[in-house]
Amino acid sequence: MAVTQQEIENRLWDAADELRVAMPEAQYSSVVFPLMFWKYLSDTWDHTHQVFLEENEDLDLSAEEADEVEYSNYQTFKIPLIFRSTVAERRASWSSILGTVAQHGLGERVRASLQAIESANPDKFSRLFGSMTWTSETVLPGEVLAAVMRTMNRVPKMHEGNMSHDVLGGAYEYLLKRFSDGSGTRAGQFFTPREVVELIITLLDPKNHESVYDPTCGSGGMLIAAANLLKAHGGRGYTLSLNGQEAVTDTAGVARMNLFMHNLTEFKVEVGDTLREPRFTKPDGSLKQFDMIVANPPYSLKWKPWSNDPRAIGGVAPQSSADWAFVQHMIASMDPLKGRAGVVLPHGVLFRGGQEAAIRQRVLEHDLLEAVIGLPANLFYSTTIPTCILVFRAPGTKDPERKDGVLFIDASARFTKAKNRNLLTDVEIANIVTAYHDHSEGSSEGTDLSAQFVPTTEIAENGYDLNIGRYIKQATAEQKDLSTLVSAYNSARTVRQKVEQRMLNALAAAGIEGFSE
Repeated sequence: MAVTQQEIENRLWDAADELRVAMPEAQYSSVVFPLMFWKYLSDTWDHTHQVFLEENEDLDLSAEEADEVEYSNYQTFKIPLIFRSTVAERRASWSSILGTVAQHGLGERVRASLQAIESANPDKFSRLFGSMTWTSETVLPGEVLAAVMRTMNRVPKMHEGNMSHDVLGGAYEYLLKRFSDGSGTRAGQFFTPREVVELIITLLDPKNHESVYDPTCGSGGMLIAAANLLKAHGGRGYTLSLNGQEAVTDTAGVARMNLFMHNLTEFKVEVGDTLREPRFTKPDGSLKQFDMIVANPPYSLKWKPWSNDPRAIGGVAPQSSADWAFVQHMIASMDPLKGRAGVVLPHGVLFRGGQEAAIRQRVLEHDLLEAVIGLPANLFYSTTIPTCILVFRAPGTKDPERKDGVLFIDASARFTKAKNRNLLTDVEIANIVTAYHDHSEGSSEGTDLSAQFVPTTEIAENGYDLNIGRYIKQATAEQKDLSTLVSAYNSARTVRQKVEQRMLNALAAAGIEGFSE
């Protein structure tokens, strides 16, 4: 019987909650995701193996011949044997190890099984499960690991015959969000809020057979969102080539598992520092280029600046902040014919001086920046500061109405307040997208958002400052309104004080005492 998404989510969280006695919630993901994916692989392999046995029960095959037929025609990955004798065999599967949870050395057996799966499937699962430090008894006691596995085993069989990939992928994303809600600022390193991801992907509008690249991919949410949005719009999400690089090995593993859980197999996730060692390159060493590039990089990251790098258009970003270095990398990675990029960054990138101002100038002179969209504060798990989305287009690919200028949109006041952070609703996302596509100025038709297209010449007169308040009159008007309100309050306060004094004088003249200023 198929299970609902709510049921699988509740049971997976029960398993994660077993870890509360051993580690902080911020570390749950390093244990739960590998175990969940291992169970998914094992359940899928067991289900397919049963189908193979039922359809070939009349064949007289040796064990080696049966393996060859099964892997050639049925299985899409291997769960290898780690022990075989004349009377028994043991595979590196969830069910095999589950039967030994009461025995000493559980963590070692789990680690050996996961490593065996990685080794048997180098093209698919190399380094998939991360560092696996949690399998050490000193990090996670065996009895706690056993409790997690027993509880997770109450999740129904996780194969396609029992639950859809939509349910499975949804449960995985539920855990990502739940871990992020509970772990505060640490969560920002691998999880971007769903609504921010949806907004960026919608703005860039992926098409069938395009390539998508995230140079700081975290848990892979933006890559998955690109495929999901294309599917929702009637396209074929599975035709996208999905590519990502992530600096943290364990987080890269989370991304790979996330993509598999969503039944997306045309992907490549590499591990490494994107700025120092970009992994997506051509045979001649130059950067590989993509149709669509998305990113939510770490903000104001201290880094070792480039000494001689072709990505450094307009100069080199300062050591104190790699924000513009990430942008330069994305620009260099755009396909020259239809490349476009969307990135979330703090507002400082819009107006900071020095080397960053020189980079902004060159980007604007080349007419690469299409739009600046101001977002509300406190949208992210990792920071409360207001952020913005910058949209770039390859040289010469802007719409005629957008050439030689930048569209500014102020969406900073459009949010819904929630318990831990602010949210963008579907309506608010739709309004921002409408304003982006609307070529008129002022308030976008059908929304209360203010948008303004500003010629590059005007931006140049302002020293290539991209501060949204310089160009959107509503933002300036709101500042003026604040001054007006303060002035009105002071005037009203003076009038009130005069009225109170007249009242006190009248009471005193009538012989009524006990009142004072």
